[in-house]
Order: sequence, then C-alpha cells, then structure tokens
Amino acid sequence: MTTILLFIIIAYLMGSLSSAVITSRLFNLPDPRTQGSGNPGATNVLRLGGKKAAIITLLGDSIKGVIPILIAKGVGLSEWGLGLTSLAAFIGHLYPVFFQFKGGKGVATALGCWLALSWPIGLTLMGIWLIVAMIFRYSSLAAIACAILAPPIFLPLHPLLSIPILIMSTLLIYRHKKNIRNLLNKKEPKIGSSKSVAQNRAH
Repeated sequence: MTTILLFIIIAYLMGSLSSAVITSRLFNLPDPRTQGSGNPGATNVLRLGGKKAAIITLLGDSIKGVIPILIAKGVGLSEWGLGLTSLAAFIGHLYPVFFQFKGGKGVATALGCWLALSWPIGLTLMGIWLIVAMIFRYSSLAAIACAILAPPIFLPLHPLLSIPILIMSTLLIYRHKKNIRNLLNKKEPKIGSSKSVAQNRAH
C-alpha cells in the first residue's frame, strides 16, 4: 500500500507539469490559459503557436501518462495500483498543483495512460480518435468518443482497471461540457478552423 501511495504522489506531480504552459513559454507564445479557448492543451497551442509547438505539447502531455505507469510496471505494482497511478497522472493534468490547479482537458494524458496500461487497447483508442477526427474534423468529438468507449473496451480484459478508467472517462467528458454544448449548437470550431481566437474564447 505504501508503494502504491508513493506512485500516486509521483504520478500526480508528473501530471501537474503543464506541457502547454511550458512549451508556450519556451516559444514566447501567449499563455494558453488566458488566450484562445483558455485550455492549456495541444489543440489550443496549435491555434496560438502552430504545429511544432502543438506536437511538443501533445508528446509532453502523453509522456506524463506513460512514464509513471511504465516505472510502476517495472517495480511490479499490481494492476489495481497501476490503475490508481494512471488516474493520479490524469488528475494531475486536470488540476496541476504547479499551475494554480488550472489544467487541460486530459485527452493526450489519458491516451498516454491507456497506451502504457495496455498498448493494444491504447493503440485501438488512438485509432478511434484519429478516425473520428478525420471524418468529422472535431477534436472534442474524437476525445468524447474515446472516453465513452474506453471503459467497455478495458473491462473484459482488465476488470481491475475498470473503476479508474471509468473515473477518467467521466472526468474527460465533464471537462468537455462546453464543447458538447458547442457541438449541439453547431458552434464548435473544427480542426484547422480559421475562426479567430477571440471568437473561440467566446465559446
């Protein structure tokens, strides 16, 4: 139990490192928490600073989910412990202690966690994200689709992970509540949209 608690703390602290804010500072970009959509994530960084900054942000957010889980696997942590570790990394991204608890929506971090927990499932969910994003051109819709499908995909193969995965998915959908409203009202900007950041923030 002590080992699990230690990894929960480590994972949360790693998750609290905001890749979007750090990358934006390195590239002298506006703070993604106050510009664009106000979300410190790769999609907002893409709008504010272009593809290179967005890719770095995406990789950084994904790695935050991968590293603590792989280390936990290396020391032989139980599957239940791995699930709690992934949840801690995810919550760290959503509510980072280093950035006034103002984090992102958690899509890349969640995918990183899922990939580290089970690479076949992780790749499947990444594929779902890509397919939905390519067909409908909505990053948020792709994320919501993954959040909905992750629990039933994990449950048969990894039942001990079902509760942490369900919590992650629920939080992921909750963090997209504004996007859901925008999708229903047909106001959600598509990937590569030319809408101004001012208009996007108004959403």
